Amino acid sequence: MQVLGQVVSQRELLTRRGEWKRTGEGVVCAYGAFDLLHPGHVRLLEQAREFGEILVVAVQSDALVHAAAQEARDRGPHESAAAVRPVTAAAERAEILAALSAVDFAAVVEEPLAQFLQIFRPDAFICGDEPAGGSSLSDVPHRELEVLLAEIGCKFVRLPLEPGHSTTLLIERISGGRA
Repeated sequence: MQVLGQVVSQRELLTRRGEWKRTGEGVVCAYGAFDLLHPGHVRLLEQAREFGEILVVAVQSDALVHAAAQEARDRGPHESAAAVRPVTAAAERAEILAALSAVDFAAVVEEPLAQFLQIFRPDAFICGDEPAGGSSLSDVPHRELEVLLAEIGCKFVRLPLEPGHSTTLLIERISGGRA
């Protein structure tokens, strides 16, 4: 029987990270909102699993997602989708992610990406690659992320996004009454 992942506190996650480092287990990390889980999220995490022994999903807190949504609303065309973020509370997002067979641990984190990575120091960091080479990970452009990850000795893995799958598109579809 497949054992599902666990939701842990950020403190416990950091404690376990120390243990994994001592035992030489490769830790892969994905970080994001993961609001309204969709096939693109699932496929990204299944692919991420291949880059180490332990897959950790760092789930952005409600406050971080709300702040990113506010910035998106201020910037552009998806005001209606950004206005309601997060749709699902962080604890529920972590629970759903931990139920995926690819995920070993999920934890709600309060720090922005760069700060979290400096604390957690995974062996590999996975992110979905935006078509224009930008980053959907809030305030960190890919080039800066590459520099930070190199400084902490972490491999940066960009995986292609699933065409047609995004939380924004899903919210827009729901708002428009289309299935």
